[in-house]
Amino acid sequence: MYKILIVDDEPLAVIGIRSMIESLGLDLRVTATAVNGEEALKSMEKEMPDIVLTDIKMPVMDGLKLIRTCRERYGQSEPVFIMLTSYEDFRMAKQAITYNALEYLVKVELTEDMLRDAIMRAIKQIGPADKGPEPASPDSSFLYRLRDKFMISLLHDLFESEEQFRLQAQDLGLSFDHDQYICCYGVLVSPEQSSLSYTQHTALFSGCVRMLSSLVERTVPCHMIALDNSHFALIICDSKKVADPVSFLELVVNSVHNYYNVSVRCGIGIPVSSPLAICDSFQFARSAFRRCSEDAPIVNSPEKEGGRSHDVFNISLFKKDLTRAFEEYDPSLLSDTVSRLAGLLSDHSEHFVQALDLASNLLYLSISLLPDGEDVLNRHFCDAPDSYLSLYRMNSVMQIIEWLDSYRDCMCDLFEERRRDHKNRIVTDVKRYISEHTHEKLSLNEVAATFGISPAYLSQLFGKYNDTGFNEYINICKTEEAKRLLREENYKIYEVADILRFGSEFYFSKVFKKIQGLSPSEYLAKDCGRL
Repeated sequence: MYKILIVDDEPLAVIGIRSMIESLGLDLRVTATAVNGEEALKSMEKEMPDIVLTDIKMPVMDGLKLIRTCRERYGQSEPVFIMLTSYEDFRMAKQAITYNALEYLVKVELTEDMLRDAIMRAIKQIGPADKGPEPASPDSSFLYRLRDKFMISLLHDLFESEEQFRLQAQDLGLSFDHDQYICCYGVLVSPEQSSLSYTQHTALFSGCVRMLSSLVERTVPCHMIALDNSHFALIICDSKKVADPVSFLELVVNSVHNYYNVSVRCGIGIPVSSPLAICDSFQFARSAFRRCSEDAPIVNSPEKEGGRSHDVFNISLFKKDLTRAFEEYDPSLLSDTVSRLAGLLSDHSEHFVQALDLASNLLYLSISLLPDGEDVLNRHFCDAPDSYLSLYRMNSVMQIIEWLDSYRDCMCDLFEERRRDHKNRIVTDVKRYISEHTHEKLSLNEVAATFGISPAYLSQLFGKYNDTGFNEYINICKTEEAKRLLREENYKIYEVADILRFGSEFYFSKVFKKIQGLSPSEYLAKDCGRL
């Protein structure tokens, strides 16, 4: 475990940096924060951090004096310093490097990737942590993709059953055991947006979203979902604790505006009591969002019971075909579905709001369900103003239909290119999941639910892209783990059967012998020298 101290006199900056660190998926812990160098030195006397992230410009004692004092007291290598500032000042950067600072980062341009790279360099310089495991594998990005896919499925009512929802939530460590939920839908707008590069705009959006989430979490649990690099959805849990959602969000939004100079417009959905009804709250939030203005940036939904909002397109009506198209990378099915949707819009050319809503949700599905969906769409729409976000410049249904036609061609070309590789990747990911969960009772339905695909499709993929069937592969992995437990951990046979969830020693022995050609007791006698 690597300990981090954050030193910054701006509370919002501390919140943003802390939440960014927590989202990196590394074995890090923010052990303390300080508002200036003097307070940081006192904190170090109590517990020495491995890494210090410090602002340069601070009252009482600035970051340069802090690093100079540390070098005098503790030497040139402890702790590792990463310097932060609100603007580029190469004189300060040069001075920080003189004191053996590892990195110099500009806060307003800071991205997760930049921070990850800097911290990984720091970890490499420090060496193995004295306590705790090694830093987490970069494969944690795989879990983030699953989480994003889960959240988009929740917002659009794409789960096949409540069981599938519960299993996926449990596996991803997401809690939905609350009495009431409210979903919000919003957009972030910067006055400097037109002058920012794509990378700068993405970094600004990421910082704002992290800060929004952190500020809300001070009062109630929440889930934040970045839909693209301008729009977001926010699920407020235990929303009964928020007496006035509009006033609550106005305070949060004002803090973000004061720090980033970014405006937020947000629609608030109706309260719902079941997590599977969050999709209804999301629809009402999108409807309320249409009424946002400069004078009323936060708009609440009128109190309604049940039903769905009528000025948004209910894309869940097409969920079976869309889910299968993305799940199987099926270009024919996607082309047919998008063409049918475009046909519906063509027949109702007066329904511009619903048309824009439909196209927006196809956009969100693509960005979330494809590992590099945003990059693919950016490349495809690179000649349009604002790239794929040019969708929001449209002012007629026919323009949106033209955008959908281009979107369909882009996705179908991608599906054709990746279809076989994707199927192989699913099997690879599932095999890895099985090998990491051998101590659990695994079933086709549960594993398929974890990956958001149908049991029949998973079984079909295993049969085509693996040498063994699904259940046989589970038994092979469990048998290999059984051998390790018997050989290295000296467990008894009945204990191994229980640990690996076989149900009985008899069934375990039967499976073991079928795969190994000898019983567990014969294996112990022959290969381990144990009776």
